Amino acid sequence: MAIDVATAADFYAGRQGVVTARLVRERLASLWPDLSGRSLLGLGYPAPYLRLWRESAERCVALTPAQIGAARWPAGKPGLSCTAEEDTLPFPDLMFDRILLIHGLEAAENARRMLREVWRVLKDDGLLMVVVPNRRSPWAYLEATPFGHGQPYSARQLGGLLAASLFRVERRATALYLPPLDLRVVLRTARLWERAGRRLAPQFAGLTICEAVKDCYSAVPIRKLSGRRLVLSEAA
Repeated sequence: MAIDVATAADFYAGRQGVVTARLVRERLASLWPDLSGRSLLGLGYPAPYLRLWRESAERCVALTPAQIGAARWPAGKPGLSCTAEEDTLPFPDLMFDRILLIHGLEAAENARRMLREVWRVLKDDGLLMVVVPNRRSPWAYLEATPFGHGQPYSARQLGGLLAASLFRVERRATALYLPPLDLRVVLRTARLWERAGRRLAPQFAGLTICEAVKDCYSAVPIRKLSGRRLVLSEAA
């Protein structure tokens, strides 16, 4: 079962969500420290994480797939948010330098079709960052958090899916080692959990992260999807 926008928004508004988002943002910032002048697409439920680059990126767009609902930027924040079908993204070919896919792949109705659309709108020298629940972690199975919905992946499964969708994995990372518990004592020691987990038990990270590039040499023509690309909702 995929997460819906209201449930995700409620989680990130609470103390557990605030700590979770901060830890994951720190990890993403270490991988993509500066996107000045770049065009960025966040796909899935990316708003809690796009704040890292929203002010510096040349263009920053948050797109929520229609099956999980419509999400918007916080009031007064610059950027564009929209909702569309996951396999018919409303953008021209080769539009984005960077794409962050979070709370998206595990919720996809057809993961390969979503990734082929991502491949289409990503520039040939662009980078894709995919963040998914790690199937070996309890975060993937507790529905009290957005990471406990949909299909979790191991690093090997995610790499295989990306390869089948004409991407080549360049870097792998992990994040979120603290237990998925909304307890003050756990949340206050979050960074300690992160440091210890990364050293002692990296296989049990809550999240698997892959950075990938387009494997242009493996690309073959595909049958054009029927129907128009339709933006269902949009807000400045």
